[in-house]
Amino acid sequence: MSEAGRSATIFGCSGPTLTDAERHFFRQVDPFGFILFARNIENPAQVSALTADLRGSVGRDAPIFIDQEGGRVQRLRAPHWREWLPPLEAVGKASESAERMLWLRYRLIAEELRAVGIDGNCAPVADVLTPATHPFLANRCLSDEAARVARLARAVAEAHLAGGVLPVMKHLPGHGRAAADTHHDLPTVTAGRETLAESDFAPFRALSDLPLAMTAHVIFAAHDAERPATCSPAMIRVIRDEIGFGGLLMTDDLSMQALSGSIGARAGAAIAAGCDLALHCNGDLAEMDAVALASGDMGAATLARARAALAARRPPEPVDSRALEAEHAGLLGGHVHG
Repeated sequence: MSEAGRSATIFGCSGPTLTDAERHFFRQVDPFGFILFARNIENPAQVSALTADLRGSVGRDAPIFIDQEGGRVQRLRAPHWREWLPPLEAVGKASESAERMLWLRYRLIAEELRAVGIDGNCAPVADVLTPATHPFLANRCLSDEAARVARLARAVAEAHLAGGVLPVMKHLPGHGRAAADTHHDLPTVTAGRETLAESDFAPFRALSDLPLAMTAHVIFAAHDAERPATCSPAMIRVIRDEIGFGGLLMTDDLSMQALSGSIGARAGAAIAAGCDLALHCNGDLAEMDAVALASGDMGAATLARARAALAARRPPEPVDSRALEAEHAGLLGGHVHG
């Protein structure tokens, strides 16, 4: 299928191998890329076969994403892959060496991902930790200081790029004031525009040159009191114009219960608001069909941003993994992984 007919979607799949129905669907719809979850992971050989099969289904080197932040949000786990401390805990242990520690950590993670055919990671989390941050997100944050979040998240992003993996910063324009878990509820942030601009939005503005980002299913009442950022034209304008993000913008998972309406309506609203890609993660084929229908094909602006994002996907720079791991452990006070 030509680039012009490519679906404005990223899809998951149901298990550790593709079904014939999934393979046929992906061939017909031609999503921009794919995303893997724990249900898709057994061992390195299996994951390598699955990523090859996913790319084979669309006949090109489509990007394949995963959530491998470390800590609770980590799809590749022991015994086949390293275990990592939650990001906030690791930053605390490394103290003033946190930038270097994070670069080492995510350069090693990038190597693990590339080894099994995964070349996109939904990280860094650039949300600013606040007293209101819901526990589902809190220890995934990097700091409660916006400027420090920006510096640390930059190290995370640069490590991914050096390792041949595309970073996806999240959750634009900032999830730190959300007191609800968006997997289950829709949070509303009531902070004023000036406060949001100076704190929540600031790390994303500093990182606005990154190639990809993911939205937040959060209402920012100062800008749009009715719709979450993912489905709000006003908030997408903030992301593009005030924050200055010019890269490829995907939604957070449309299956999350923060969003209302049918799965197709959610996708259609997100694309209409200005998101480039609809992300659907649960692998339900009927839902994916509805999302593809509602999302349509990638338009000219989205295609241009997609080409620019993929151009940032480069071969990994060679490294001595054992040396990096030893340095990383030293910065964490002797922890082998963290």
